[in-house]
Amino acid sequence: MAIQSLSEAQISTWTRQQKDEWWFNNVFRGDMAQLTVRSGITGFLLGGVLSATALYVIGKTGITIGVNLTAVILSFAIFRAMNKAGMASDFTILENNCTQSIASAAGYMVSALGSSLAAYMIVTGKIIPWWHMMIWMGVCSILGVLVAFPMKRRFINEDQLPFPEGRACGVVLDSLYTGSAETGVFKAKLLVYTAVLTGIYQMVVSDGWMRLFQIKIFMMDKWAGLKEAWNLNETLDAYYYEAAGRLSLWIPHILGTDIRQLGLRLTLDFSMIGVGGLMGIRVASSVMLGAVINFVFLAPWMIQTGDIAPRILPSGAVVALTRAEIVNQWSLWWGVAMMVAGALVGLFAKPEIFTNAFKSVFGKKQAVPVGNDLLKDIEVPLWISYVGIPIFSVLGATVTHYFFDVPWLLSFISLPLIFILTIICANSMALTSWMPTGALSKITQFTMGAVDRVNPASNLIPAAMTAEIASNASSLLSDIKPGYMLGGKPRHQAIGHCIGIVAGALAAVPLFFLLFLPPDANGVRSASTIVTEQFAMPAAVQWKGVAEIIAKGVSSLPTSAIIAMIVAALSAAAIEIARIVTKGRFPLSAVSIGLGVVLPPAATFMMWLGALLFWWMGRKHKAAGTKGHQFWVEGCEPICAGLISGAALIGIGNAILNVLI
Repeated sequence: MAIQSLSEAQISTWTRQQKDEWWFNNVFRGDMAQLTVRSGITGFLLGGVLSATALYVIGKTGITIGVNLTAVILSFAIFRAMNKAGMASDFTILENNCTQSIASAAGYMVSALGSSLAAYMIVTGKIIPWWHMMIWMGVCSILGVLVAFPMKRRFINEDQLPFPEGRACGVVLDSLYTGSAETGVFKAKLLVYTAVLTGIYQMVVSDGWMRLFQIKIFMMDKWAGLKEAWNLNETLDAYYYEAAGRLSLWIPHILGTDIRQLGLRLTLDFSMIGVGGLMGIRVASSVMLGAVINFVFLAPWMIQTGDIAPRILPSGAVVALTRAEIVNQWSLWWGVAMMVAGALVGLFAKPEIFTNAFKSVFGKKQAVPVGNDLLKDIEVPLWISYVGIPIFSVLGATVTHYFFDVPWLLSFISLPLIFILTIICANSMALTSWMPTGALSKITQFTMGAVDRVNPASNLIPAAMTAEIASNASSLLSDIKPGYMLGGKPRHQAIGHCIGIVAGALAAVPLFFLLFLPPDANGVRSASTIVTEQFAMPAAVQWKGVAEIIAKGVSSLPTSAIIAMIVAALSAAAIEIARIVTKGRFPLSAVSIGLGVVLPPAATFMMWLGALLFWWMGRKHKAAGTKGHQFWVEGCEPICAGLISGAALIGIGNAILNVLI
């Protein structure tokens, strides 16, 4: 069934009251089940699982993946199967929509853990208590929800802004429940089968799982003399280097540096293949270009000149050069310059995002006669925002001060800037599905850093609040869009979003400690374990770099690093201008090139292979309706979601096992 919508002429000429009456009479589904006990529980559980996979991915790539369509497909498949088995009635379309809204909110809760909060701990060396994390994230997220309520009626009801990502979710839901059910079942099978196969492979290459199976369960050590479990090596070239050590084979070097020190390894990582498939060939190629420029050319050159060298600790111990050490000593600076400059140029090159945002919020509003509001019983009452925003603003400033030692004055004066940037972010999401939280948070970070350069928390935490509040407000509006298209009650989705916030915090925070802050033999946790070869934490490294530039200034850097930063910033501006002039046809992304600098090259190569695979098969199977098109093009997202979730869930389980056994 085609989704009903107003024409451009109706949008521009009708009053909001007329639009609301049309929607109420033609789209609204009345009391169709939406936020039910089962949709709430399903969203809560799916949100917890999917936020875990999102945390795994952001730890490896610095990218926050959307989980809403994955939740839609899984919810559809679960209740369709239960319905056929006579165990439960099928989900309604609005129950599924509410479930994806809850899961989506849970997925967004990992962004601060993988970026700003991790950066704070790396910079200060202080471990944030888990309950501080949960309270701070919860307050910021609820504040984002409260800020979104006044914007909803203007952005969605009155201006009918597109919210492309939300609209795509609405179209998928409509096709599942009013079209052929076979399409949804096929996508669900693709996701599940891919996840299972990927999980089996990941289990075979995982030391924890193999130790559990071979030694703890099958007790093979009793009769095979095993001291350690056997498992395949995920790093494929390790077999060559092992043979090379025995047979004195050739070891490749670049300008005298062993390529293993540069991180140039060959690793079969299916989760990164899935991430590459989702990001597309243009972005993945840009990431790959950044890795090649840095690790093949610049890093070996700087090692040869001595600007990158092994560090000697006060104890006299020598810290050998590794990929992480190379990034921290030198490469980080030009990578951060590329990402920040590219993001800011891309943002300010779209003035309509700023002008439309303020027109939408502060422009002349069409009056709605008192007592004639058809939607008063299904919308979120605005008084909740008017009362809640001041209360939660004070709460936000309070926890920011007491938990992170941000001065009271900075805690409060950052709030007006944060709210303005949130409006801009929400409007950008409405027009393009792009949430420029990275660029906007850097505006807060530099602004607060100009006031207080001594305390890193003074710029990191207010900037983190910008990202959290803006992303929650924008994601809620985007999630409400499909509900509006399908005739749901926005009040139910707002409540569901809050349920998702709780689910994400409960799942992601304990998992963060297990994955990134495991205790040592004495039970002590250290921020030094956050960034590892397995988890590069690129987003946190970027936030850390900006904080250190603010605190120390560029004069503390080697001359070569300063020159590289200037060249990178100018190149980023040129790339973004070229993208604007060519209307998006220019094949490179400055932000993605910078990301390739801080990611492990092995991961960037796998991303590029994944993107190349789906790009090539998409070109080969262009014709809609063919089996190849159905599998590679229509099935791209569920396949990639299966690759990511299968590898991530088993990888998370492996990390937990290594802590417990």
